[in-house]
Amino acid sequence: MIRLERLLAILGGYGARSVGARPRPGALVRGVAVHDATRPEPDQGDIFLAVGVPDAAEALDLALRAGAETAVVRGAADERCPAAHRARKRGTVLLAVDPAVSWSQVAGIVFGLVLEGGETESGRGPADLPSLADTIAARVGAPVTIEDRRFRVLAHSDGQESADRARLETILGRRVPPDVQRHLEDAGVVARLAASVEPVFVPPSAEHGLRGRTAIAVRAGRETLGSLWAMAERPLDAERSALLKEGAHTVALHLLRTRVSADLERQVESDLVTRLLEGGIDPTESASRLGLISESHRVIALQAHTPGERHAAALMAFERATTGFGWSRAARSTIFGSTVYTLLPCGGDPAPAREWLRATCAGLPDHVLVHAGIGGPADLPRLPDSRREADESLNLHSTLGAGAPAVAYDESWDAVLLHRLRLASTSGRRPAEGPAAELARHDAERGTRYVPTLRAWLRAQGDPNEAARALGVHPNTVRHRMRRMAELADLRLADHGARFALAIALETLPEADAQG
Repeated sequence: MIRLERLLAILGGYGARSVGARPRPGALVRGVAVHDATRPEPDQGDIFLAVGVPDAAEALDLALRAGAETAVVRGAADERCPAAHRARKRGTVLLAVDPAVSWSQVAGIVFGLVLEGGETESGRGPADLPSLADTIAARVGAPVTIEDRRFRVLAHSDGQESADRARLETILGRRVPPDVQRHLEDAGVVARLAASVEPVFVPPSAEHGLRGRTAIAVRAGRETLGSLWAMAERPLDAERSALLKEGAHTVALHLLRTRVSADLERQVESDLVTRLLEGGIDPTESASRLGLISESHRVIALQAHTPGERHAAALMAFERATTGFGWSRAARSTIFGSTVYTLLPCGGDPAPAREWLRATCAGLPDHVLVHAGIGGPADLPRLPDSRREADESLNLHSTLGAGAPAVAYDESWDAVLLHRLRLASTSGRRPAEGPAAELARHDAERGTRYVPTLRAWLRAQGDPNEAARALGVHPNTVRHRMRRMAELADLRLADHGARFALAIALETLPEADAQG
């Protein structure tokens, strides 16, 4: 089961366009009906795949008979065609799929999402690709590897004992060695794979440890998902080439279902985490669906930046948190704007949260700058509080500069509290009068150093010797300045409340004034 709007959004990524009515808000897709020309009446379902029906009008009629809210056609239907106009009048969604995407690929996506999407563990990777590789190898009669677009090994078949040096290094290193990649690019193999739908033979190269092999691109429509490689000294004959093409098609279906199921799973998780962090609802159901067993969790707020872009780095961090280390450690994440929020089972010790951050950030590029705040431990109803604490800790951390460790709320409560007071004191108009403002004006007009001196004196709790060490001056200089300040402004330093308010006022002065 999946929301219709979500299904349409995912299919839109593969060239599908909605030309009929808008999807009904909250509509769910629970069943799929596929056209069968041998049957007089179509099966019933919420979405109808008009396989083999070239005419959009006929496809719409069949969908209506199937009780479907959405009809999927393949071909040149647009908003101006009669079928689209009729679909809008009937309230039916008419989805036109790019002809470059095969019906089997469309069906793989739809069935994967509707029937299996909520039950997969595809965020952990394509678990059954190795068995698929074994099947293809047995049919083609040669050991194979399945690789992604970056030549990283997704799976390999058995029977690699007699493989060449390049193949063995590829399997052991989980990716094609850099020198072999350069050779394939220089020899035009990569370009031929990108342009051809047929198998491409790669001649032997003793210099790079390569014996002969045949490769074919794995595609979904016009998008290349990866490649399939079979070891063979000579080009495959027509029969084996056809089997390799069929294998590449099967791999494409598998990778598509893996991708869209992982995308759906992350979206569902993100929505549930968002509801928990916003509060205002009973958290029990959301927590149960997320599998949150621990009574105590911490919220981690993470921002990732690059020199020229904020949001792209945040998306990289979210991808890392939901498909890598974080997923396998039962962390649950969502993203608001440029901040990634993660729930982590964690009690009084924030060390596991810091370890999660370390492992997650290790997968990000070196030029990405990461700031993070860790909220205090909280049970499910108090998770919104932990989120606010994580935000406060994150804001505090951002003032510490690159390389500073993540701030944990319960370890830095004093700094967080002072930050709150600074924010509160700057709400509304800044007071134009008062001793802090008077001293700042005097410093600006006369070149004196009263503001930093008073701040140092307050931090030293009135000890002129300690204040002098902090300022790098003689204690008598501090005493002289304090007497002059008392003549210029009503400091009331004997009053504890006035001293505290004065310290906050000094902390909130504009930087130029605060430096004196």
